Amino acid sequence: MNIPGFFISRPVAALLLTAALTLAGLVAYRHLPVAALPRIDIPTISVSTALPGATPETVATTISTPLIREFSAIPSVREISATNIQGASAIVLEFALERDIDLAAADVQAAIARTQPHLPVEMTGSPVYRKLNPADAPVVLIVLRSDTHLLQQLDTFARTVISPRLSAIAGVAQVTMSGSQKYAVRVQLDPLTLAARGIGVDEVERAVQAANAHTSAGVIRSPDQHFNLEVSTQLGDAQAWRDLIIAHRNGRPLRLGDVARVIDSVEDDQRASWHNGSPALILAVQRQPDANTIEVVDKVRAALPRIREELGPGVSLTTMNDRSISIRTALDDVTFTLVLTIGLVCAVLYLGIGRLTTTFIPSVTIPVSIVATFAAMYALDMSLDNITLLALTLSVGLVVDDAIVVTDNIVRRIEAGAPPHIAALKGAKEIAFTVISITASLIAAFIPLLLMDGVVGRILSPFAITVSVALAISALVSLSLTPMLTARMPGTRGRVAGRQNLADRAMSGLTRGYGVCLDLSLRVRPLMLILFLISLIGSGWLLRTIPKGFLPQEDIGQILISTRARQDVSFPAMVELQRQVEQVLRTSPHVSEIVSEIGATGTTSLNEGRLSVELKAKAERPSLAQVLADLRRDLDQLPGIESLVTTAQNARMGSQSGRGPYQMTVQAQTLTELQHWSARLAHRMSQDAMFVGVRSDAQETALQVAIRVDHDKARQFGITSEQLRSTLRTGFAARQAATIHGDTDSYRVLIEFDPRVARTMNPLELVSIRSASGVLVPLSSFATIERTAGPRSIAQLGQRPVATISFDTPAGIALSEAVNRIDALKFEEGVPATVTTGFAGTARVFQDMVHNQPLLLAAAILTIYLVLGMLYESLVHPVTILAGLPAAAFGAVAALQLAQMELSIMGLIGILLLFGIVKKNAIMMVDHAIVRQREGLSPSAAIREACLIRFRPIMMTTAVALAGAIPIAVGHGAGSELRQPLGIAVIGGLIVSQLLTLFITPVLYLYLERLAGIGRRLVWISKRHPA
Repeated sequence: MNIPGFFISRPVAALLLTAALTLAGLVAYRHLPVAALPRIDIPTISVSTALPGATPETVATTISTPLIREFSAIPSVREISATNIQGASAIVLEFALERDIDLAAADVQAAIARTQPHLPVEMTGSPVYRKLNPADAPVVLIVLRSDTHLLQQLDTFARTVISPRLSAIAGVAQVTMSGSQKYAVRVQLDPLTLAARGIGVDEVERAVQAANAHTSAGVIRSPDQHFNLEVSTQLGDAQAWRDLIIAHRNGRPLRLGDVARVIDSVEDDQRASWHNGSPALILAVQRQPDANTIEVVDKVRAALPRIREELGPGVSLTTMNDRSISIRTALDDVTFTLVLTIGLVCAVLYLGIGRLTTTFIPSVTIPVSIVATFAAMYALDMSLDNITLLALTLSVGLVVDDAIVVTDNIVRRIEAGAPPHIAALKGAKEIAFTVISITASLIAAFIPLLLMDGVVGRILSPFAITVSVALAISALVSLSLTPMLTARMPGTRGRVAGRQNLADRAMSGLTRGYGVCLDLSLRVRPLMLILFLISLIGSGWLLRTIPKGFLPQEDIGQILISTRARQDVSFPAMVELQRQVEQVLRTSPHVSEIVSEIGATGTTSLNEGRLSVELKAKAERPSLAQVLADLRRDLDQLPGIESLVTTAQNARMGSQSGRGPYQMTVQAQTLTELQHWSARLAHRMSQDAMFVGVRSDAQETALQVAIRVDHDKARQFGITSEQLRSTLRTGFAARQAATIHGDTDSYRVLIEFDPRVARTMNPLELVSIRSASGVLVPLSSFATIERTAGPRSIAQLGQRPVATISFDTPAGIALSEAVNRIDALKFEEGVPATVTTGFAGTARVFQDMVHNQPLLLAAAILTIYLVLGMLYESLVHPVTILAGLPAAAFGAVAALQLAQMELSIMGLIGILLLFGIVKKNAIMMVDHAIVRQREGLSPSAAIREACLIRFRPIMMTTAVALAGAIPIAVGHGAGSELRQPLGIAVIGGLIVSQLLTLFITPVLYLYLERLAGIGRRLVWISKRHPA
């Protein structure tokens, strides 16, 4: 079908088609979600367990290991890791990317139910699971603090008002609280008083449980009405509990306050959080995967004024770490770059064409193609982000290519004297196959990206889809609207004076100069062939040796700090050390706000803390690398606490991203071997200049107290293991004995030994157990104490223990260099075969990318060859067209090395994009040469004519592609660190390939034509003289 002829004769159809595409794009644009990066949903489920007072070994062996064994049978589980700390564990299950998270959650729930009968009965509840996505960070933090209200009061308001209200906002997935200070009544028993009064811990616990009933007792009915009957003996605050009678001695009541210190407290008094040095509660708001980050944050901010009114005076409710700010700024900058690129491309078009009207015709394809692409993005559930907007920006220099080729071919006929209508019909029909070939082969370069799986595929696919759709729409517009406008718009007939003649004269001069150089290159064909081989070998060598990374480090103005003190540090001492870290940060000229938190969570121990730092605006501070260096230097001077400083990134991989950007895992056959080699490797890495922030999560030297029971003596006293275990857990693990039911929430009553007494005495002298005869027997009568060193936490990968070494690289060191150095260190240390190492998080994704990189490039080249072979019905001509690819790769990688940049995902995208751009030059040459050969010209004359006739559109399309890449390569604005490598790679590849392919392509065309001719003669001879 003659598509251009159809639309040239039906101008209304061409206009309406263009209007429909544009309108669909404008409507879709308003509904596209906005994010920093494409949606990367890593199906992950976290399972939390609690066994108060249990050691990490007990938690690992009795809870985590049975659960992991059952979880291992769930389909599509990619990795299971667990962190076991004092009294709790967190198990993280990571599934294959294609796994449905809801079905996976159902499988996890079923596995928990099957394991539940085999778990310790002392657990405070069943294991709790929740779905999460490690790639998603909170979009904003809400800070709640007051100088006049207790944190317990603020906690209640946060749980009952703020969190439910924010969770109800469209797009909000969940609201989590850090530094929880939920109210609780603590009954702190005096062991000596209990012994003196003859009261056992179990008696106190039973009395507390019995005193707190709140039940329905039935209904009172009368002839006229009825009443619900409730019985409530529930006590309220600490004052009410002090008067509780727990026993009678010598005819007198013994009250709870006589044997215990009863106080109003919090559930977890070993947890605290601050904002800029003041105690505060921190609420983290996370968005749903398909939600618009900017809209979610705007709605959250809009809800805060009403909440502030309800809080009343004296309470501060503020926000920090607003991710929408960096996203908004980055998108504004990308949008500005997009508009600037369109302006530059149009300016280059005008300088090259020299006619305003003729410049307008191909320029129309830019907004139409870009805007219409939004409709496809919406239909494919994509988002507006740095990657897709970057794709649109680069597409500006590509979508105009087809229109340039069509317009140039038509205008050349008009200048030769043909009427515009006839020139448009013949010129567009003549060039239509070339346009289709260019577009199809460009899209073919991205087909391997569309088929990639894994995290890298999730990042690259949206780029490939966006560019492919824009190119397809551009081809459609170029074959419909462009020839119709060229045939009808005034100003396309003749030459105009002034600048237009100057542009024509300049291009004519360039063409004559190129003709002279071309004739010379055709006379020294072996030299050109050697140049081609040099570019081929050089590109391979550069691709192999250039330092490689995953994604360039972005500066979004946020820093994460993980702190750790000695393993036996007390909570008050940890508070003091954490406040010292805060003080250093508050005095830094680079820091704007700080949120700090300590306390055990599912993955962190009591000796670990976390800080989230918001930096000042870029204009008010040095580069991010300098800020990191300054903070690391200052924090390293603090004694007693180590700080791991990392940058917050939009791309988060793995569940431990807060501890370091990269992680290496170490596993061994025995725990002793694991501890030895993980410590040895961590030490060597910390001494090496290629690593910073090295830390192993292995903590195996915490102080422990082991109680050794003489079972014969215990049996004589009639004391069971359950009695002993129950008493110790109540006294030292703050066991919940009762629940206070309030109007909007419920609160716990906790029983424990008074910490002030327990700190000063031997535990054996504190604890007494009631014997079978009713006498309180001191624990020292049948047990001894032993002080040992044991693990503060135990990590597992699968069912085996694991140590994870977190690390970062200093400025100028690529991740590939660090990985190679780790391999060298393992060899130097003589790590045995029984010790296995691997990578987690970003480092693991990077290794997958490096492994697949050669396959990806090879697949792109093969796909292009197959498409071209089918289009040209030839095995030879596609090779000629692909000959310029090594030069493009050589120029791209060389430019990155000159700019001292690593080859990251963005550079890889640039190379694949170059594969599509560069071969269009050869397509335009080869396509014309084939036609002229069929008309009787010799291969040499045909290719020479093709090079000279196509020189103008080749130069113009390359110029506009360069114009489209220059604003990206300059690297201005927020998020420019992510985009800059792509622009540099494209510019370098275009320059080198343009210089080489203009001369190498015709030479290879002649060589391959000679080979094809020999093949044809051999076939003819075999047919004439069959065997």
